[in-house]
Amino acid sequence: MNSCNADFTQGSIPKKLVSFMIPILGALILQAAYGAVDLLVVGRFGSTSGLSAVSTGSQILNLVTFVVTQLAMGITVLIARYIGEKRPQLIGSLIGGATLIFTVISVILFVIMVGFAHGLSVLMQAPAEAVELTSVYVRICGAGIFFIVAYNVLAAIFRGLGDSKSPLVFVAVACAINVVGDLVLVAGFHMDAAGAAIATVAAQAVSAIFAMVLLVKKNLPFQIKKEDFHFSSQCRRLLQVGFPLAMQEFLTQMSFLALCAFVNRLGLEASSGYGVACKIVNFAMLIPSSLMQSMASFVSQNVGAGNEKRAKKAMFTGIGIWMAYAGIPSTPFILAYVLGSTLETNFRKAVSFSRGDMLMFFKRPASCILLLIAIFSVLWPYIAPKLKKKEK
Repeated sequence: MNSCNADFTQGSIPKKLVSFMIPILGALILQAAYGAVDLLVVGRFGSTSGLSAVSTGSQILNLVTFVVTQLAMGITVLIARYIGEKRPQLIGSLIGGATLIFTVISVILFVIMVGFAHGLSVLMQAPAEAVELTSVYVRICGAGIFFIVAYNVLAAIFRGLGDSKSPLVFVAVACAINVVGDLVLVAGFHMDAAGAAIATVAAQAVSAIFAMVLLVKKNLPFQIKKEDFHFSSQCRRLLQVGFPLAMQEFLTQMSFLALCAFVNRLGLEASSGYGVACKIVNFAMLIPSSLMQSMASFVSQNVGAGNEKRAKKAMFTGIGIWMAYAGIPSTPFILAYVLGSTLETNFRKAVSFSRGDMLMFFKRPASCILLLIAIFSVLWPYIAPKLKKKEK
């Protein structure tokens, strides 16, 4: 295996998974940080309308960025799998096909965000005082959407190669440029929301160019040729992996957009406050997101190597880390995994005997007691900490 890649097919699973995850987490923290800096600088040196515009506009940008990131997860998974299968020669055609797919997506997003920026702002129920500034923010971000998409695709390629440190460097550079740009354009030239948008796009542009240069100079285990840039079976495989993830993220982000539109109807202050709260929520989601992205590479490489047993161990290790972070007890999960098939079989038999009558689970005292115990066991981990706080 090439020295530029991490070999996930051997060694300690927790150690390698965590060491691969930490740079990804660092990159996500920096991404969230420079998004928060936009709000902080505009809130301090800009207007309330500008703060509301950045708040609403960033929700639209988040929808685009998160959906593209999830779709690009297909690149990460397939690259890691081809490396595990010792077939790196397929990576070139995968990247070529992916380039065409994401170019088409970028063109569509460019037309929508630049041509219909005002309509999107009105649709998002932006306060009347902030509609124009929101339109400007969305339009500028739309003009730079090629750089935003390119960065996320390049980061996905590096993660698929087992390199999570390089994307951290890219984001660190982008973060520094964004902070300086915000201070110069918003605090210095008083460009308000437009300044924040320009700083964001400039940061992503430099980061994407930096990532491209590093990828070209990297000692890669594959080559990219002109004939790789066409729609092939690799495109279909990419979409089979990435599209369901992208749709899941799209539906999640649409719910946030709907909530943002509702809050915007309450006025400038509510709109601005909602934007700040969303940034805080984004920080809370960073660990699960970084864990998901690191597990994608780790598990895929082992599946490609035919080591499904190790892939399952890696999956359960990741789930264990997430449950520890969320404070969820592992015992019910272990019981469900061990006894799940038996419980499912008995459940089907019971429904068959009752001819589909679900009331049978409530007619007998024993059934009701067991249901109450099950509900209590699920809710108790959340109730117990609150009771302890009240006692203190």
